Amino acid sequence: MRLDGDESRNIEDRRGRGGFPGGRGGIGIGTIVIALAAAYFFGIDPALILNGAQVLPGDAAPTQAAAPVAESPAEAAQRRFVAQVLHDTELTWGEIFRAQGQAYSEPRLVLFRDATPTACGQGEAATGPFYCPADQRVYLDLTFFDALERRFNAPGNAAQAYVIAHEVGHHVQHLLGISERVQRARQQASERQANALSVRLELQADCLAGVWVNKANQQRNVLEAGDIESVLGAASAIGDDTLQKGARGYATPDSFTHGSAAQRTRWFRTGFETGDLARCDTFARGVAP
Repeated sequence: MRLDGDESRNIEDRRGRGGFPGGRGGIGIGTIVIALAAAYFFGIDPALILNGAQVLPGDAAPTQAAAPVAESPAEAAQRRFVAQVLHDTELTWGEIFRAQGQAYSEPRLVLFRDATPTACGQGEAATGPFYCPADQRVYLDLTFFDALERRFNAPGNAAQAYVIAHEVGHHVQHLLGISERVQRARQQASERQANALSVRLELQADCLAGVWVNKANQQRNVLEAGDIESVLGAASAIGDDTLQKGARGYATPDSFTHGSAAQRTRWFRTGFETGDLARCDTFARGVAP
């Protein structure tokens, strides 16, 4: 993926702080890979994973003073790319919201290592990237990209951009009031119904990621050869059925919370091929396997 080099100002780099009191440190890549399948990809609400911590008020932030960030050249390149992707999503969603007579409130993206406080509780690398609506921040430990490539066989910066755009899609859902409506409905539903609602929410975020790619490519020619194939490969690799079959040899559709490989690729394609926000209404449209 070819971006123009401009970086978002909404990056909050906490990597020099490490965890915070009560948090866990030293989470290795093996631990992250194991936990990702259970948390991020199986859709467990990060707020439930974060050590049962109480929701913190407002824009909860670390209290430790930041230390200089020591990073490898590869990490520095990833950091710059993340900031460039976030900047491009800001351009795209800002324009889409303006066209609808609304103002787009930009999210912040927090880079951290191992653990960090969030307004949704303690964030840990093992949960994978996630969005916290209470502080309107996306949280990302860059080691996730290693797992994405090595464990889930989804290399390339386009796959990384898709992950970021998916989480920004959750921010868009929050701004539009969709996430909160779904959460209220889930609280009154059976487990099976709640899972189905979660699937629709996640598939919509995939579709919104596709809308971003469509608009960004039309306006700024960001795509390179193989990028869409890379994204579709990542979406398929993290489908609930793919992950469950890999973990235990079979899939249980009623337990899906993010959607099957076919669903995830289908809805990303819908957003990418149409560039139409209205076509991403997974709650009104069928989400057949």
